[in-house]
Amino acid sequence: MADDKVFLITGASSGIGAATARAAADAGYKVVLAARSEDKLQALASEIDGLAVRCDVTEWADQEAMVGRALDEYGRIDVVFANAGFGGARGFLKEDPETWKSMVLTNVYGCALTIRATMPALTDAKGHLLLTSSVAGRRALPGSLYSVTKHAVTAMGEAARLDFNDTGVRVTLIEPGMVDTPFFENPPKIRALEAGDVARAIMFAISQPPHVDVNEILIRPTAQPT
Repeated sequence: MADDKVFLITGASSGIGAATARAAADAGYKVVLAARSEDKLQALASEIDGLAVRCDVTEWADQEAMVGRALDEYGRIDVVFANAGFGGARGFLKEDPETWKSMVLTNVYGCALTIRATMPALTDAKGHLLLTSSVAGRRALPGSLYSVTKHAVTAMGEAARLDFNDTGVRVTLIEPGMVDTPFFENPPKIRALEAGDVARAIMFAISQPPHVDVNEILIRPTAQPT
């Protein structure tokens, strides 16, 4: 089993994470599914024969345990998709400050902890790190702390790429526009991306030859104006 390639995903219980898990399983990867929602994780793990690990990405002990479970079960980690995150209302007078705090801890600190926790295993495997940023991580949105967190993830992707330089590890930022997932409370008014569209972009990045590092994929719906 240790000879099989292993794909670890945080925020794997729904949306882009779940779609990527299915795509990775279809491509022959052993998939490690991590999130806080245990019921959804277990159902998806049963569907794709994956390993479900409850993980709050803001807790270092959970991240260490997640990596330990993956290595104990499969012996290696080849691809890591740091995908856990959530958004909120735009406007600096919107949302509760505690929601802001949780968003920053999940979207920024949690992503950094995933990099730290998986770095040795990725280096051993000469693997691939993917981070979920956003169109909102390329341009500021009015009053959007979420946009600020995704700018941080965009910077983190380049910082990680430089840190991994000469190890053989590749780093890719995934920057979706509007995606029709549970992320949005109301359905998008335009023909939005589907989670599977983003998953295909991810599989494209990891399928390149080892000397090719696709650093950023910005993917928008055709109808999205900005």
